[in-house]
Amino acid sequence: MFEEMAKKSAGWLKEVGEESSVVLSTRIRLARNIAGFNFPNSADKETREKLLEYFDSAVGKSEFLGQGNFYRTEEIDRTNSSFLVERHLISPTMLDNLDGSGVFIAPSEKVSIMVNEEDHLRIQAITTGLEMDRTMELAAQFDNEVGRLLEYDYDSDFGFLTACPTNVGTGLRASVLIHLPGLVLTREIEKIIRKVTKMGLAVRGFYGEGTDVMGNLFQVSNQTTLGQSESDILEAIERVTRIIINDEAAARSRLEEEAFDQICDKIWRAYGILKHARVLSSEEVMNLLSAVRLGLAINVIKTLSIETINDILLLSQPAHLMKYYGEDMDADRRDIVRAEMVREKLA
Repeated sequence: MFEEMAKKSAGWLKEVGEESSVVLSTRIRLARNIAGFNFPNSADKETREKLLEYFDSAVGKSEFLGQGNFYRTEEIDRTNSSFLVERHLISPTMLDNLDGSGVFIAPSEKVSIMVNEEDHLRIQAITTGLEMDRTMELAAQFDNEVGRLLEYDYDSDFGFLTACPTNVGTGLRASVLIHLPGLVLTREIEKIIRKVTKMGLAVRGFYGEGTDVMGNLFQVSNQTTLGQSESDILEAIERVTRIIINDEAAARSRLEEEAFDQICDKIWRAYGILKHARVLSSEEVMNLLSAVRLGLAINVIKTLSIETINDILLLSQPAHLMKYYGEDMDADRRDIVRAEMVREKLA
C-alpha cells in the first residue's frame, strides 16, 4: 500500500508558505465525537466497528469526501502504519491501538481524518509555512461536511465534548513545526521554551506529544481549548510563533557576527558528510540536514533548494526508505541504503 505516495513529497512539504525558511508547517486538528457512542477508550469492539461503518457510509454519501480514500487500519501492516506517522497523516498514539480504527486521506494529503484514535474523529489539516487562517479554513471545510452527515456530540454550555477534558470546547489544537538551530547553538532554547510555556503553550518533538526533538525541529501548540474561541487560539499561536521567529533571527545574526567561520565550518562539514557518507542513521541525517537548512537560510549554501532538503528529510525516515525502494530492511541495511539515497539526491 501507498507505494505511489512514497514516490512523491508530502503535500504539506511541496509548497512555499509564509516564513517557510523557519516554519516547516502549520497544523490544525479538530477533535470530534459522534453523539450516542462511547468514547473510543471506553468503547467495546462492536461499538468501534459500528462507528467505522458510520463514517465509511458518510464518505460514500459525500461527493466532496468521496474524492479521498478511507482505509481501515486492519488492512494496514506495521510498516505502512509507520509510513503514515512519518508523513504526519496519523499520530504515533494511533499505532498503539490499530484495532477498530481507520484513516481518511484527502487527495492532496493536506487533510486526514483519524477514526477511533483518542476521539471518534480527529480532523487534521497541514500546510507549508506559517499559514494559520488558510489551514483552519481547510480543516473547517472537512469538519463542516462530516458534521452535515453525522451528528457531533455537542453541549450548549461546554461546546464539543471530547475524551480528554483539555480538548473540550472548540476541540481545536493548532501547532507549528519550527526550525530553531540558532537558538539551540546560542544555548537560548531552554529560556525560549520556558517563556512559551508561561504563555500557556506546549513545546514538543518532531512527531508531537511524547516524541523527541530531532534536527532542531520543535512543535509549538496550545494546551487547552475550553473557554477560548477558535480565533483566540489561532491568534495566540501565531503571535507566539512570530516572537520565536524574531528570537531565532536574532540568534542567527549573533552567530554570523560572532562565530561566522565556525558556523560555516559546521554547515560545510554537515554537507560533506551527507554528500559522501556510506552509512547514515535517520537521526544523524536529520541533525545534518538541520545545519544544511541553516546554511541555505543564511546564504552560505546556494546550490541546493529547500525542496531537495525536504525530500531527503522525509525519505530518510525508516518506513519511507523501505516504501521508496520496495524492500524490507533491517536497521543496518537501512543505514547503507539511506546514505545511497542522500548521495543520489545531492549529486
